[in-house]
Amino acid sequence: MRVALFVLFSIVNAYASVYNIKEYGAKGDKETNDAPYIQAAIDACHESGGGTVFVPAGDFLSGALQLKDHVSIELASGATLWVSRNPDHFPEQTRGVLFAANGASHISIVGEGRIHGQGEEDYRRRKDVQYEPLSFRTGIFLLQECDFVTIRDIKIEYSDAWTIHLKRCERVLIDGVTIFNNIFRVNSDGIDPNSCRDVRISNCHIVAGDDCIVLKSTEPYPCENIVVNNCILESTSAALKIGTESHGDFRDIHFSNITIPNARIGCGFNLKDGATIERITFSDISIQSSQPEWIRQNAYPIHMDIEKRSKDSKIGMIRDVSFSNIQIFTDSKILIQGMPESPLENVSFDHMTLRITNPRDFSDYHKHVGGRRYTSGIRDTLYARQPNYMTFAHIKGLSLSHIRILADRKDQPASENKGFSAHHIKRFTAENIDVDPDLVDTSEPWFRLEECVLVNGF
Repeated sequence: MRVALFVLFSIVNAYASVYNIKEYGAKGDKETNDAPYIQAAIDACHESGGGTVFVPAGDFLSGALQLKDHVSIELASGATLWVSRNPDHFPEQTRGVLFAANGASHISIVGEGRIHGQGEEDYRRRKDVQYEPLSFRTGIFLLQECDFVTIRDIKIEYSDAWTIHLKRCERVLIDGVTIFNNIFRVNSDGIDPNSCRDVRISNCHIVAGDDCIVLKSTEPYPCENIVVNNCILESTSAALKIGTESHGDFRDIHFSNITIPNARIGCGFNLKDGATIERITFSDISIQSSQPEWIRQNAYPIHMDIEKRSKDSKIGMIRDVSFSNIQIFTDSKILIQGMPESPLENVSFDHMTLRITNPRDFSDYHKHVGGRRYTSGIRDTLYARQPNYMTFAHIKGLSLSHIRILADRKDQPASENKGFSAHHIKRFTAENIDVDPDLVDTSEPWFRLEECVLVNGF
């Protein structure tokens, strides 16, 4: 019994060990590359059986770091890790990241400190500005095939590329993390779970120059059992997104209690590589899309689409998707479309308010593309340009319940747009649909049905 207690005490004591990076030579002068000293502390912590690598208050410049089993990085209040801009500080990496891990278990980064990626300048093509291509860009995390991962409470600023990239990881908790990137710096994604399982993202505030939280499968492995809740998301691209990379299936994914004060795409699906997306829920979400004119063209508070990335790509499937308790403030429209070869299946909207301010003319709209694709042409514009605030096409099983489409102001410009249109729908049910007469010409039908069968509720 005494031997067992001694062993247990030894294990607890080992994990309680603290390794201060200053004691391993870190200078904290924002000029010296402190990566070798920080890595020495990580290695010593790992070799002793685990513990905490402590980053005290100060400014520590760092190149690439390798995380290892049972090591927790703690950033103290007042501590800043500055990502080096020198490519030589990121050996054997074509795309540098500050923290890398491959196959590590029980790793964490916590604390009240911050990480600064130094990607502050604008890098997004605009009509009035041309930017030079960037030859070297750095992200913050690339964790591959890791499990029991925790990232909590830290603040990340100005990541130069994908901020947190999780590839084939399991049992991940990201909680209370703030990510403030330059909203005009393209590809500065927030959090990218890529073929991951059992991931929870909660209580985060993310501002990104690309997708805020985007689920991907760049390889034929599923992305499943994902929960995202209690977050605030702002982006010039998508706030919440599945795709475009979709070589593995997506299933059992739930988004709730999300505030999106500014985004080009609020909730987006871009299926291009032949997978199945199923059992997805969105609930209690507020979306506001109000951006500069040069960004907001082809903006959609909710967008869903299936297409082929290349000639040889398989055609995917989206089914069993529900939206409930959704509040939207926009000048744009919702576009939900499958393919004739692969209709969407079982899509529902329940208790949604779409409040329209200064309605747009959709005659020049395209669907949101999001990456290279093979299928194009009429499907890019046919349904996107319908003069409706909600457009649905190629669906088996569409349910609309308690939908309100309202005018934000009674004195706003008149619009020729109608409430919604539905095209090539089988099993279509609608009830309690309310369209503000200030938005539509009540002398004409405020909805359009084209080749819809088994319609109930009108």
